[in-house]
Amino acid sequence: MSVKARIKNAPRPLLITGILFVLLCLGLSGGWLSAHVFSEDAKFEKFADQIFLEEVSSNTLNLHYSLANPEEYGIELSPVTLGYITTEDMPAASRQWAQYEQQLKEFDYDRLSEDNRLTLDMLLLYYNTRQSLGSSFLLEEPLSPSLGIQAQLPVLLAEYTFYDTGDISDYLSLLNCVPDYFQSILEFEQEKSQAGCFMSDATLERILEQCQSFVQDPSYMTEVFAEKLEKFSSLKKKDREELLEKHEEILENRMVPAYQNLMAGLKALEGTGKNPGGLANFPGGTSYYQYLLKSDVGVYASVPVIEKRLYQQLMADYQEMGALLKENPALLKDLHSDKDIPGDSPENTLGALSRLCQEDFPALPAASYEVKYVHEALEDFLSPAFYLTPPIDTRAPNTIYINNASRSTNLELFTTLAHEGFPGHLYQNQYFSLQKPENIRYLITSGGYIEGWATYIESYAYGYAEIDSDYSRAVWLNRSINLCLYSILDVGIHYRGWTREQTASFLSAFGITKDSAIEELYLYIVETPANYLKYYLGYLYFQDIKTKAQELQGDSFQLKEFHKKVLEIGPVPFPVLEKYVLE
Repeated sequence: MSVKARIKNAPRPLLITGILFVLLCLGLSGGWLSAHVFSEDAKFEKFADQIFLEEVSSNTLNLHYSLANPEEYGIELSPVTLGYITTEDMPAASRQWAQYEQQLKEFDYDRLSEDNRLTLDMLLLYYNTRQSLGSSFLLEEPLSPSLGIQAQLPVLLAEYTFYDTGDISDYLSLLNCVPDYFQSILEFEQEKSQAGCFMSDATLERILEQCQSFVQDPSYMTEVFAEKLEKFSSLKKKDREELLEKHEEILENRMVPAYQNLMAGLKALEGTGKNPGGLANFPGGTSYYQYLLKSDVGVYASVPVIEKRLYQQLMADYQEMGALLKENPALLKDLHSDKDIPGDSPENTLGALSRLCQEDFPALPAASYEVKYVHEALEDFLSPAFYLTPPIDTRAPNTIYINNASRSTNLELFTTLAHEGFPGHLYQNQYFSLQKPENIRYLITSGGYIEGWATYIESYAYGYAEIDSDYSRAVWLNRSINLCLYSILDVGIHYRGWTREQTASFLSAFGITKDSAIEELYLYIVETPANYLKYYLGYLYFQDIKTKAQELQGDSFQLKEFHKKVLEIGPVPFPVLEKYVLE
């Protein structure tokens, strides 16, 4: 069932009267009250906070990852829940989005502070975009081999921070919620199947394989749980043993069977997915893809304009690479050799990056962080690396996960740590939090800004590495070309309806002919529409906004100030970012 936060009751009128009396005795006039208590800014901030409280309380897991101390925000969530997935609530949700949009339009824009105008612009765009989803919600897909909830849930649960013993109890309750949550996902997938929107058998097989890997070895969850209990000095040895026993029991009797039931239910739908390709092959699929470009990437340009920009960058990178190779022919051999930078620990590398980036990026107070490694059982199904965002009210812990199965060189690890750490995700998140934005800004963000920024950072990181500058530039250009190709494929598969054969033909023009590589790439893009564009098109938009700022400011342009402005604005769709950077 859907659980909403219970906001504590407002003070009684008698108390409010008392407060007014004290204010008047202190000589605070009605003008002060108008300017501060009843101002347009105060009303807007109150409304934005109401939306935040509604959104953040949707389920216990989201709440815990967003707020370490929800009670300080007047939030009580009972019972513990993971929420659920259902199509029945979509009409009501759409009406709610429309209502929010209308209420936002009623604020006097000119009487708001610049920060609040920015938040208003972002929220108006967000809720207008959400409404454009329309009847395409059955094309949403909660499951996928690497980015699906069934792949990420074990990590999110394992990383559930214990601030007090109540959190331990909530964590165990969340494990108990997995069967009902997965049942709601299965029912959603059954609806997709009936509507002709179910996944292909190839994708289904990969998801079942991922689920089976967890079923066979969920032990790392127990290992992590035991480690966290050891840090609770207030727990007696007997208490820890009882909690570990209970944890094992829930894993064995609730969570593992939940995965098995999900697998059985999905297996029963095998063969009902008739589309082995992208969204373009579904009714309304191209409209849904354009919705993803707006909602997930934060880009509102037409698809032909996006394609043109991608091909322009592809040509520019090829020309620059050609010029580099002409000037330094040995680079070609180096690119196919074992040339690398000296290895170092992730912690030392992050420390070095935090110092190296200070020339072009604003200073950040020291931030604590921890590097962890993806458990072997999940290596084949999770991203090469990822950063877990800390709660709003603590700004810690900052955790970077590294997937050893995906790393091959020290240079790749170096740039990965820049992407996830400094001056990438961790740095961007921490810098934004220093601006003390409205809480709603942490929940309603832009994937294109977040991943585009981190990819933009990679282009700097190659220059930070202690290696020949021509070589590091060539390696980045090679990566940029690959990401550009994948982004073009994303549009081709999901908007143009490219088949495997068309994809293979396109890639062969760039010397990519290995069947297994093409098959893997095609399947991944089919399973994760618009995902590559969050990274690469987002990166290009940062580059384009920077170019516009340089043209506008001329000789007065300063790179560090540009970065400072972008970071202060924070994650927003690109039309909003461009407006406030260039104003």
